[in-house]
Amino acid sequence: MSDTPLFRRAGAPLTERVEDLLGRLTLPEKIAMLHQHQPAIDRLGIAAFTTGTEALHGVAWLGEATVFPQAIGLATSWDLGLVRRVGAAVGDEVRGLHSEGKCGLNVWAPVVNPLRDPRWGRNEEGYAEDPLLTGLMGDAYARGLAGDDPRVLRTAPTLKHFLGYNNETDRCLTSSNLGPRVLREYELPAFRTAIERGSAVAVMAAYNLVNGRPAHVSPYLEDELRGWAGDEIFVVSDAYAPTNLADPMQQAFFTDHAESHAAALRAGIDSFTDADKRSEVTVERITEAMRRELIKEEDVDRAVRRALTVRVRLGEFDAAGENPYGKIGADVVNSPAHRELAREAARESITLLKSECCLLPLDPARHRTVAVVGTHADRVFTDWYSGSLAYAVTARDAFRETFENVLYAEGADRIALRLGGLYLAADADGVRLTVEPASFDVFDWGNGVVTLRSTLNGQFLRAAEGRIAADSPGPSEWVVTEMFTLGQRPDGSTTVHTHPGKEAITAQLGLGPRAARFALETLVDGAADAADLAATADAVVVVIGNHPLVNGRETEDRTDLQLPPAQERLLREVHAANRETALVLVSSYPYAIGWADAHLPAVLWMSHAGQELGHALTDVLTGKADPGGRLTQTWYRSACELPDILDYDIITNDATYQYYRGTPLYPFGHGLSYTSFDYSNLDISQPTAATGDEVTITVWVTNIGRRPGTEVVQLYTHQQVSRVKQPLRRLRAFDKLHLNPGESKLVSFTLKVDELSFWDVTSSRFVVETARHKILVGRSASDIRLTGTLAVRGSRIGAQRVLDRTVRAADHDEYSGITLVATADPVRGEAVRATEDGAWCCFNGADLTGVREIVVDGDGPAVRLRLDDPYAGPQFDETAPVDGVHDLYLAMDAGSRVSAITFRS
Repeated sequence: MSDTPLFRRAGAPLTERVEDLLGRLTLPEKIAMLHQHQPAIDRLGIAAFTTGTEALHGVAWLGEATVFPQAIGLATSWDLGLVRRVGAAVGDEVRGLHSEGKCGLNVWAPVVNPLRDPRWGRNEEGYAEDPLLTGLMGDAYARGLAGDDPRVLRTAPTLKHFLGYNNETDRCLTSSNLGPRVLREYELPAFRTAIERGSAVAVMAAYNLVNGRPAHVSPYLEDELRGWAGDEIFVVSDAYAPTNLADPMQQAFFTDHAESHAAALRAGIDSFTDADKRSEVTVERITEAMRRELIKEEDVDRAVRRALTVRVRLGEFDAAGENPYGKIGADVVNSPAHRELAREAARESITLLKSECCLLPLDPARHRTVAVVGTHADRVFTDWYSGSLAYAVTARDAFRETFENVLYAEGADRIALRLGGLYLAADADGVRLTVEPASFDVFDWGNGVVTLRSTLNGQFLRAAEGRIAADSPGPSEWVVTEMFTLGQRPDGSTTVHTHPGKEAITAQLGLGPRAARFALETLVDGAADAADLAATADAVVVVIGNHPLVNGRETEDRTDLQLPPAQERLLREVHAANRETALVLVSSYPYAIGWADAHLPAVLWMSHAGQELGHALTDVLTGKADPGGRLTQTWYRSACELPDILDYDIITNDATYQYYRGTPLYPFGHGLSYTSFDYSNLDISQPTAATGDEVTITVWVTNIGRRPGTEVVQLYTHQQVSRVKQPLRRLRAFDKLHLNPGESKLVSFTLKVDELSFWDVTSSRFVVETARHKILVGRSASDIRLTGTLAVRGSRIGAQRVLDRTVRAADHDEYSGITLVATADPVRGEAVRATEDGAWCCFNGADLTGVREIVVDGDGPAVRLRLDDPYAGPQFDETAPVDGVHDLYLAMDAGSRVSAITFRS
C-alpha cells in the first residue's frame, strides 16, 4: 500500500488525493490541463481527459443511443422520479460508451436557464419558465446522471448556461439586464438547487454578457455560485467563448487574449473550451499571461485543483473493482429497459390541452378507420442534441398496430417549377432543366422558409460546397443548407433562393446572376388531398409541428408564435372535411393556436419525444394511458403579448405566469385528464406564522370520474400587500397523483415561511414582510380550486434612511429608458446608463432627513436629482435641502452612466 501513490488510494480523503496529484504536476502540465482536451501524462500513468459529452436527453453525437423526449418534454411530466430515472439511464449509457473509449464522463447537461420567452431558439433544451420547477427538474436529472454512490460519480453533470441566457439573436454581443430582484428571485434559484444539493458538480458559463460584463468574467461565479456548495464547483467555458472576450468582431471586452484569459481564470473559469482540439492556443495565451504577471501559479493551481477533484470523484484513479460503475459496458446502450423507459417518458409528457365532444379517447372498436395526417405523422424528428435513432416508431407505425384501417396523408403540396418549356429537376448530381416534368414536395416551416424534396429520388435539396443538389435526407447538420424561399413576383412568377444567403437557385444553370422567374404549377394540393382522405375516416389525427433545426434553434430565435401557413391550412381543411379531428402538436416550443382551440374538439401537445413517440402517443390517444403532461410554460395567444426578447426584466414587463395579467391561451401548469377530480377540505395548519416556521397545507383530491386518471396538484401563493410589486402567483410545491375512480388521497405540502421572502433592494438581503398571503391550490396557475389565507409576521420595510450611506444605482425601484451596464472596474460593479434623453430611475421612500449633499458617481451628461416626479419635481438643492421622505429620481440624458449615489450630511 505504501508504494501506491496517495492519489490512487480510493480510501484516502478526497482533498488529500487531489493535493497529492496536484503536487506531482509540473507547471507546464498544469497549464495544459486548463484546456478542454487535457493531455495524458505518461510519467504518472494518467490518461487524457476530455470535458463535454452532450447528454441533454440522451447521449448525443456518438452514434446510436436511446433518444428520450426533449428536456422540455421530460419536464412536462412533472415527475421528478421519472426524470431522475431517465438521467440515470443516460448516465449508464455514457459509462457504457466510455468503456469503449468513445466519450468522456464530464457531461454537459442539464440546461437550467428559465424559459422566460417561448421564442428562444433553444427553448426545447430547458425545463420551465418557473425557477422552482426548473431547479427541481435540473436537480432530478443531474442526480440521475451523477448516481447515488457516496464516493464515486456515475458521470459529472454540468449545469448550462450561467447566467441570464435566453436569446440566440446576437447571443455573444447582447447583454441580459438582470436587476437585483430578477437576478436573485428568478435567474439564480434555477441554478442553485442542483448545486446546493450536490447533484451537479460543474457549470458552464454563458455566451452573453450580464449587465454589460461577459458572463465568463462575471463576479457572480465566485460571489454567488461557489457560495452555494460545500464541494468544489468546476466551471467550463462554452465553445470559443474565451476567444470572444478579446475578439474585435465579438465582445472585445479586453485588449488581447492573454489579458482576457487571465481575467477569465481569475473570475473562476477552470477549463477553456476553445479552438477545438488545438489546446496549444490556450496554453500559449495562459503562458503569456503568466509571463506578463497577469496571473500567478496559484491561479492555475486553483483551476486545476477543481478539474482534478472531478476526475478523482469519477473514480479515474481507483484500482480495478473499486469503481461501482466500472463494469457498465456498451450493452446498456438502447437496452430493452431503456426502450421501455423512453416509452414511459414520452407517454407521461403528452399534454391534453383541450378535450370536448367525447372524441377522445379513441376506441378501436368504434373508430375502425382512422386517418393520420401531417408532416409529423410518419416521421420522428431529432434535434441537434439528440443521439442517433436506433429505431423510430412514428404515429403511423403505432396506429397500424392498433386500428383496423389506417389512412395516411403527408399533406404536403407537390409543385413543378417551369421555365418556358423546361422544368427544374434535381437529384444527387445537381439541378438541371429538363423537358420531362419534374417536381418537388414542399414543406413549410414558417417565415417563408421551406424545404424541398425532389420526387426523382426522394432526397431533399441542399446548397453546399458551391453546388445545389437533391442529396440530403433532410436537415440534420449544424449548418442547415436545406432551407429555401419561394418568392412571389408581382407578375405571378416564382423565384427560388437559398436561405439564408438568398442565392438564386438557378445561378449554376448558366442562366446568369438574375434569379429565374418560374411558373409554379401545383400538381398535388396536399391539404385538399388530405381533406378528401379525412372525409372517409371515423376519426382524424393531424400531427404537425416544427422542425427542430429550422426557424427556432441554437443561433436562431423565432420571430412569432404562429403555425406555418401551410400547416394551418392543412388543419382547417381537414377539420372542414371531418369534424372528428384531433390535433397533435409535436414541437420544441408553444404555438399560438387560437383557431384550433376554438374549433377542434381535441388538442394535444408533446415535444419531439424520441424513438417511442408513436407508441406513447397511441397509448394516450386510445386511453391506455391517461395524459400525464402539464405545461411548464405559458402559451400566449400572440407574440404581441410578449416584451422584447432581449429585455429580461420579467417584473416590469409583466412576463411569465408570475406577472402576466392577460388571459393566456393555455396557462402554466395546464393539462387535462380523461377523468375529473374534486378538490375539498383545504386546511392550513395555522392561521399565522413567522419567519423560521413551517406551515402544513393539506387538501383532499378525489377522482370523481369513471376512468383511472393522473392529476398534478399545484400549490401557489400570492403576497397581498408589499412595498414592491409581487408576483400574481408563484409556484411553491406540487404533487403528481394517480387515482382510480372514486379514490381519494390527502395531499400534504410543507411551506417554509422563509421561502416567502423577496430581495429587498433597500437592505440588499432577502426579507419576509409582514403581510397576508393567499394560499392557492389547483390544477394550473389559472385553474385554482381552493384558496385560504396565511398571515405572516415578518419585517416592515419603512423609509430608506440614506444619510451617510452610499447606495448602488442598480438598487433602484423603478426606471424608464435605462439599462444596466458594467462600471469601469474591470472585475466587478454595475451601473445604470441612460439609453435615451429623459430617462430616469427612482428610489422610492428615501428619507433625506439631514442630507445636505448628494454625490453622484458616474460619467457622461450631467444627472439631475428630482424629488417625487422625474420631470416636474423640484431638484435637490444643496443650498436649500428638503428633509423628510421623498421618491428620489435620477433624471438622465442618453449616455449618462451612474454607479452609485452617496448621501452626506
